[in-house]
Amino acid sequence: MQDVLTVFSQLSYVGIFLLLVLVNVAPILMPPTWLILASFYLLDNTFSPAFLALIGATGATAGRVLLLYGSVYFRRFMSDERKSSLDKIGNYLKSKRFGFFAASFLFAATPLPSNFLFISYGLMKAKTAQIYMGFWLGRAISYYVMISISKIVLTPFVQMFTERIWGIVLVDAITMAMLVFFACIDWNLLISDKKLRFVKPKLRNL
Repeated sequence: MQDVLTVFSQLSYVGIFLLLVLVNVAPILMPPTWLILASFYLLDNTFSPAFLALIGATGATAGRVLLLYGSVYFRRFMSDERKSSLDKIGNYLKSKRFGFFAASFLFAATPLPSNFLFISYGLMKAKTAQIYMGFWLGRAISYYVMISISKIVLTPFVQMFTERIWGIVLVDAITMAMLVFFACIDWNLLISDKKLRFVKPKLRNL
């Protein structure tokens, strides 16, 4: 992993941007973007934390936009019940003035992996600038914080993800579990009647 970082760091911020776009297009088996940015900063502290955060947020958003549009394809394999449930969430967020912006910002302001979020947006066919604006702003803030404290508290985590593949697999496993959990919720019932019920996801025949 360090060899990859070294190659892209030679292209300065342009190389970092390109790497982050590629990483964020992939739905699984990629280290978190904030750890990549922290690794670049630990590798070369001449990089500006603020500019790294802006480049990171822009690259991550660009990659996640492509992931969202790619995820729309898999909606056709979902049952009508699951489609209706996801559409309920989309309509609920759309009914709020800044619904998608708030949801994206609050999620992005944490170091949680965002592939789950954008796959979900893709499955519900959500397409609004609020998604990208909220995500970009939240990620820019969280990236700046994580990069700034990287030398103090993040070094062990950076080493875990750059030297051991199991760290990446662990995060992906958690993300997939979150996606399954999200898909099992009956959102029609939860939003309409404020009752939590789980249903078994069904895939339509290919």
